Amino acid sequence: MKNRSGLFVSFEGIDGCGKSTQSKALRNHLEGEGQTVVLTREPGGSPGAEEIRQLVLTGEPGRWSAESELLLFNAARRDHIEKTIRPALQAGKTVITDRFADSTRVYQGATRGDLRGMVDQLHDLMIGIEPDVTFLIDMDPSTALERGLARRSGEDRYEEFGLGFQETLRHGFLALAKRFSNRCVVIDGNRDIGAVSAEICAHMAARVGSFG
Repeated sequence: MKNRSGLFVSFEGIDGCGKSTQSKALRNHLEGEGQTVVLTREPGGSPGAEEIRQLVLTGEPGRWSAESELLLFNAARRDHIEKTIRPALQAGKTVITDRFADSTRVYQGATRGDLRGMVDQLHDLMIGIEPDVTFLIDMDPSTALERGLARRSGEDRYEEFGLGFQETLRHGFLALAKRFSNRCVVIDGNRDIGAVSAEICAHMAARVGSFG
């Protein structure tokens, strides 16, 4: 991505792990320090991507094949980059996204069929950007699943795959964090929200210094 000057931060983790709460908390913290922050999410973050969000997060668990999901998520991500992420980064803003390409690597690449090679190929061809920092909120899958289902958001298609699916997701995310250890920070989400937020802010302060 040419002329990129802003900092790009992503939050990842299994459904119900608290990443949405923590991404908002980090946004508030950074804005309190005078930074200009764009908080966004995936799938979504732009008008076209939000329309695709409704297609992939609602309905029966078997609504889409893994291949169809992969194409839909990449279409949403491309629109998200063009309309939201790229302009913000080029303007020097900090972008915080609730999920990005790592979710596709795990959800479609590692759990919905042997598609990891295809996931990486499409990412290199159509996306071509990684976050500067990724916070992986690691949490007990049973607790996270209970929390996710309790929200009754209507966007619970993945929660309906069950506990075994969430456990597979967790292992996939932890393996990914090891592979991309240069940018991934694993955070224990099995704690008080304030304690989790404080650790994230401390890591962020150290990372910002290294990018300065």
